Amino acid sequence: MVQEFILLGISQARGIQLFLFVLFLLFYSLVLPGNIFIILTIWSNPRLNSPMYFFLANLAFLDLCYCSITPPKMLADIFYSRKAISYKGCMAQIFFLHWLGGSETFLLISMAIDRYVAICHPLRYTAIITRVVCYLLVLASWFLGLLHSLIQIVLLMPLPFCGPNTLDNFFCDITQIIRLACMDTYVLELIMFFTSGLSLLICFVLLLFSYGALLVKVRSGSGKGKSKASSTCVTHIIVIFIMFGPAIFIYCHPFRNFALDKAVSVFHTVIFPLMNPMIYTLRNNEIKHSMWKLVAKYCRFRTKRIQ
Repeated sequence: MVQEFILLGISQARGIQLFLFVLFLLFYSLVLPGNIFIILTIWSNPRLNSPMYFFLANLAFLDLCYCSITPPKMLADIFYSRKAISYKGCMAQIFFLHWLGGSETFLLISMAIDRYVAICHPLRYTAIITRVVCYLLVLASWFLGLLHSLIQIVLLMPLPFCGPNTLDNFFCDITQIIRLACMDTYVLELIMFFTSGLSLLICFVLLLFSYGALLVKVRSGSGKGKSKASSTCVTHIIVIFIMFGPAIFIYCHPFRNFALDKAVSVFHTVIFPLMNPMIYTLRNNEIKHSMWKLVAKYCRFRTKRIQ
């Protein structure tokens, strides 16, 4: 039985590998601390204790965890001529990718529920979306993501791997692993399509429809918070496209190699997750103002310590 899988990586050309290493390392070094800074800003400022910012901090934390699964090994593998991952390591990578990815999907649904209550029932908002409800929604997101991931692993573990062990990518995922099994996997591919691809597509359509309806309601209404609510809905729609677009491409097409698979995988696992909280921040003046205040407070503290 196969004990390890060989990863071909993004490119075989040494020059391209080094260029991608510098590019990804620079991006990772800049955006990763930025997301940590967003979490610290939200948690340290009492003015940002509303449910919307609570969910945003949890989204940033999920994205940080998600981007710690594949990029570190991808960057390290560039310096190894033989890029390999053990069978257990491969299963663990798939487990955490689908756990955190599924949790993020359900967290975005929770954020949509929060915006629906805030826009459609503003007078009852504080009574419905309490702190306890926020914690329950976040815990439910993690639990449902875990349940989704366990289903994938339970379906993958019995598969026999006795032949080729080469993966034409830089990480393990179900779309590539299934093709290496020494058995007919047609039925299993259909099950995986329904549990991953089709479920993602349904969530994407529902979220897009709900935010579209909320956006129409906001723009047809009146009030001083109209512009802010409209901007929030647009931000959520942008993040939904960024997160669901690559995932739908990966899991909704047949489990075969396509020319854009590697490029889409890079955006899906490395770039886009770290960009989600940044998009929320750049479109929210209150967070930007709080971040500048936190920086100024830190600078004053450092100055006093030096003196």
